[in-house]
Amino acid sequence: MFDNLSDKLESVFRKLRGQGRLTEEDVGEALREVRLVLLEADVNFKVVKDFVAAVRERALGQDVLKSLTPAQQVIKIVRDELARLMGDGVDNSLDLTARPPVGIMLCGLQGSGKTTTCGKLALSLRRDKRNPLLVPADVYRPAAIEQLKTLGRQLGVTVYESLPGQDPVRICEDARRYAELNGFDTLIFDTAGRLHIDDELMGELDRIKASLKPREILFVADAMTGQDAVNVAQSFNERLDVTGIVLTKLDGDARGGAALSIRAVTGKPIKFVGLGEKLDALDVFHADRMAQRILGMGDVLTLIEKAEAAIDKENAAEMEKRLRKEGFTLENFRDQLQSIKKMGSMESILKMIPGAGKQMKQLKDLQMPDKELKKIEAIISSMTPQERRDHRILNGSRRMRIAKGSGTTVHDINVLVKRFSEAQKMMKKMQKLGPKGMKNLMRGGGPFM
Repeated sequence: MFDNLSDKLESVFRKLRGQGRLTEEDVGEALREVRLVLLEADVNFKVVKDFVAAVRERALGQDVLKSLTPAQQVIKIVRDELARLMGDGVDNSLDLTARPPVGIMLCGLQGSGKTTTCGKLALSLRRDKRNPLLVPADVYRPAAIEQLKTLGRQLGVTVYESLPGQDPVRICEDARRYAELNGFDTLIFDTAGRLHIDDELMGELDRIKASLKPREILFVADAMTGQDAVNVAQSFNERLDVTGIVLTKLDGDARGGAALSIRAVTGKPIKFVGLGEKLDALDVFHADRMAQRILGMGDVLTLIEKAEAAIDKENAAEMEKRLRKEGFTLENFRDQLQSIKKMGSMESILKMIPGAGKQMKQLKDLQMPDKELKKIEAIISSMTPQERRDHRILNGSRRMRIAKGSGTTVHDINVLVKRFSEAQKMMKKMQKLGPKGMKNLMRGGGPFM
């Protein structure tokens, strides 16, 4: 979503970097371009005005203009102000301190992704050792009830039984009693939506809020709808006093203005962002990290968190033992690929590494897409355990058998084996060189990639 915005901001900052000293005119020209870039990205015009004014005030200080690296100073100010705009320093964690069962009510327009977000949120709470109960209170769309039940089965999370036509408030009240009797500590209410805001919808949400007194009221906004999502969020907030916002479809290709405007306009923190259809694609929102992503600086902290969540420590220790004992084999390479897949797509992972995003754009013809990784995994999985441990025994007939079994060609297998042999040699060199030599070797890029 932020690729186009990132490219244009990078173009503005590139002009600044080309100058040893900055004048007030240079800063003013750069900020005019930043203003246009943000307006083109569909950021609210009042938000843009305040943002540019804040950056200008800090950037025109003598410490910046007389600095040895004025361009870097300006970029740092833009990053800080972007983070502040999106709520840096604001506590965006869920408030689950009330007497259980704690209620979390999700609201929003139809099609914004409420029901899917309920499932994602339940999975996130399960990982935090909580026991959530999903409550389908959207009785006007029978598919919503069935969708939530399907999500519950996939996740192993209990879904309270409800039927189309029942009173939503009664469903929520009965679900709370059921949760109290059966040891559930969190209630997630999936409420009804409309294609537009109307009094009937708001009246129903008012009644649920008054009766259940949920600790959290999360407005689910579709980031693809741009400024309209901001206006709708403002209307919901004025009526319900929401406690936070969930931005869905942030992996889309819209202009991203809603993500930059919604917190400033509503005054409410963005608590989560949805980054895909998978049920684990719900991330806690961090304003400072998002600002760094927008400016192409990567997001190493999120990458580390994803790695810690995806990679089992015991399995990692076992893999390390095997590497020491057997060396770098196709078998443990496949295991590493499977661990990486749990962290998301290769593109999303590489974008979190500082500088890697720019390299990806420069090497469009040499992309390493997920389809290519699947092909590699299929080839290795079609080998026997002996072949995976020692690829040198792969003669012509074995390669033909593997090609048929993996749906690939002998040429694909030849390329894989050649690259892997080079990678294996590099791994041996790295072990001999130690940490410092390893760092220098990796600067040139591994032959396998």
